[in-house]
Amino acid sequence: MLEEVERWLTRRSWSAADRTLDRLLLAKAARGTTVSVVLPALDEEATVGGIVSVIRRELMECAPLVDELVVIDSGSTDRTAETAAAAGARVVHRDSILPRLPALPGKGEVLWRSLLVTSGDVVCFVDADLRRFSAEFVSGTVGPLLTDTDVQFVKAMYDRPLTESALTGGRAEPSGRADPDGRDGAAAGQGGRVTELVARPLLNLHWPRLAGFVQPLGGEYAARRSLLERLPFPVGYGVELGLLVDALHTVGLDALGQVDVGVRLHRHQDDRALGRMAAAIYRTAQLRLSRAHLVRPELTQFDRGEDGFVPRTYAVDTEERPPMREIAEYTAGRAA
Repeated sequence: MLEEVERWLTRRSWSAADRTLDRLLLAKAARGTTVSVVLPALDEEATVGGIVSVIRRELMECAPLVDELVVIDSGSTDRTAETAAAAGARVVHRDSILPRLPALPGKGEVLWRSLLVTSGDVVCFVDADLRRFSAEFVSGTVGPLLTDTDVQFVKAMYDRPLTESALTGGRAEPSGRADPDGRDGAAAGQGGRVTELVARPLLNLHWPRLAGFVQPLGGEYAARRSLLERLPFPVGYGVELGLLVDALHTVGLDALGQVDVGVRLHRHQDDRALGRMAAAIYRTAQLRLSRAHLVRPELTQFDRGEDGFVPRTYAVDTEERPPMREIAEYTAGRAA
């Protein structure tokens, strides 16, 4: 690890417990900072309501840390939208945002469009499939942005058990230590397979200044709007890696940070879906390494059929949306 990264780890890695909620509220009021929370959601009826309820109760009603809470529904076929609205979120359908530009499938597309329907100075993204959700996923990640004016982009870090049975009781404390009931430390890190097999090697080899990020692909992070509107957004699974790399090049390592929020439990995808995710992430990295390098953006996987293995070829996400400040509707809305 680079010495610069070792120094960064001591300065820019925190625990959610390092900043009390009272301290965050004072800092928020002193600077007049507004906070938006965005949940991208596709068929997350089982979990989205619980996440919204926690944020609404703990960070809007009990303590006014969050100013707006928006769920962007990207075409759910279940009751995701109704459940989120009933829990207290403002629900916006992806296709109603910037309708002149047909939406592309993918999480990054939803995050990019969310900038058009939110107004906070700080924007916090939270995945909608989390279980046993804690408000510290939000307060922890936005905390450094409220208290430290030189911080621009903050990722949550956490243990990622592969299954809930890996926990023998309660979630870890924000410090990362197991709570009194204990948890299975051997199983704590078995989630995040694409992170360990694809993203971490790519970052260590090509962007070693980002080697200190514990969860580079995690879906919980916060950033200043003034930075997000300057960054291109990969439309698919590559969005987290793309934003992290581009943030490094735009504002520098010392403007980036990470906060320990304990344990993240969520729905895991099967190996085939992870393969497609890995290909998109690799392609996102490749585009940033050399825009002129031409590679066939496809991934072939195999199913066993009656006559042997049958190839299935999938397109790899390669589309990216431009920085939001290049979109006329966005700049007009901000000026108004």
